[in-house]
Amino acid sequence: MSLTRREAIFLGAGALLSAGCGSSRSSGAGAAGSTLSSTWTDPQGAGTLAPGPGEPLLARTELGPVRAAEGVIATLAHVTDAHVLDASSPARVPFLDRLGAPFESTFRPQETLTAQVLAGVARATRAIHPDAVIQGGDLIDNDQRNELAWAQAALYGGLVRPDRYYGVQLASDPDPFYYRPDIDAPRHPGLLSRAARPFVSVGAGAPVYPVLGDHDILVAGEIEPTDETRALALGDEALWELPPGLAVPPGTTLTAGGSPDGSPLPGPVDQFLARALAGPKVWVPPDPRRREMSAGEVVERLRPGGGEVVPLLHAGPYPRESRADNLPSLDYSADIGRDLRLIVLDLARRAGGSGGLVRPDQPGWLASQLGTSGSRWAVIVSHQPLASSEGGDQLLELLDDHPRVIAALSGHTHRNLIKPRGRYWLISTASLIDYPQQARALRVLRTAGGGVAIQTWMLDHSAPGDLGTISRQLAYLDAQGGRPQGFAGGRLDRNVTLYLAPD
Repeated sequence: MSLTRREAIFLGAGALLSAGCGSSRSSGAGAAGSTLSSTWTDPQGAGTLAPGPGEPLLARTELGPVRAAEGVIATLAHVTDAHVLDASSPARVPFLDRLGAPFESTFRPQETLTAQVLAGVARATRAIHPDAVIQGGDLIDNDQRNELAWAQAALYGGLVRPDRYYGVQLASDPDPFYYRPDIDAPRHPGLLSRAARPFVSVGAGAPVYPVLGDHDILVAGEIEPTDETRALALGDEALWELPPGLAVPPGTTLTAGGSPDGSPLPGPVDQFLARALAGPKVWVPPDPRRREMSAGEVVERLRPGGGEVVPLLHAGPYPRESRADNLPSLDYSADIGRDLRLIVLDLARRAGGSGGLVRPDQPGWLASQLGTSGSRWAVIVSHQPLASSEGGDQLLELLDDHPRVIAALSGHTHRNLIKPRGRYWLISTASLIDYPQQARALRVLRTAGGGVAIQTWMLDHSAPGDLGTISRQLAYLDAQGGRPQGFAGGRLDRNVTLYLAPD
């Protein structure tokens, strides 16, 4: 019999209970966030994280031999899949978590602490003094205006004002399916109230370069906003319980091609949503700040001026208006110093579906950006991995043929993963919502003989106080989360030096 999230958390909480009802104090471990100096481990295998030794850089030489470093080209941070969310929103559907795959992301025990985790990783990022911070997409979870306001304040720096919590984790909710921190183990009395208190984030302290993700513009990262979803988000009725008899019949396909990343099929999806929304409602306080945004508005708010830290962009005009449908896209390039070019690709599907989609104009635009990069090294960034995106093979072929491409960065999968391809590296970074809740540092180095190498290591969030520590612990105990799914990756997917052959 499979365990619910709450049951698995309870079973893993024994050691925490013996330490005082799960209270967690901030310690000196990982104070700056770098996993080179400290990591979090479970030394007893009891589900309790404790400070552990750091992970030194290991050499990966699949693409080139070890060569002496001769200087730093640029230091970057890749912060992706923060999923800052409004856990009280009537537009959320936590009850679908009972159905299992592919609905596990509709509820997480740590979901009230997403803004604090992002502020903590911004603080850890500031400590490495990056030249640029790449915000890798899925900054928010449900396309809501209030989520974006919190996320940008946490990342750029400023006052973050979360709303008072009113959701399924309240102690007054009799449903034992959901983890309720006031009464369930590991107990954290008052956590929901503390999570809603305003706080100040120091911000990442460097220019921020945004990438557009599916959750930034789509409801639950899957569905284009409709009049019905907009009204639900702004209303005062929420669905907490699974409607009687609601299930996905065996053999039913909800997305094109049956892939979780495919576009939703209107017929089956509409029928499923209609049945779900007919379930019993709970009154919640309405909030006009929960307004769902159009894709164009999200792009506009992410562009320079959307936050206090403004990057210098070189794509002009920005956002580009060269799409066939004349809608703005978040494709652009930016030169970091004299020797490195970032090329950012917007693969988000406007009509729905979480998977990446290459538009007809993008291969030509990417070729032009590579062609004008001169002697600069090039790092390509997208939210969804190119290899799993529809049409991504066209872009990968362009990268394969260009000698100055050194890496393609992505998020979306919530997993740390590094693979060689041709003469460059494919690098995926874990999310901030699921364990291990990490960002990635990257330092591009010149090496002897005209070569280049990339030092990369993971960054743990490191906000003062214990809310971040509690979030990490709950994410670790989550039976459907990143630990059982191996999102931390293998040792060679984290702290390594990636060597490339000389040009």
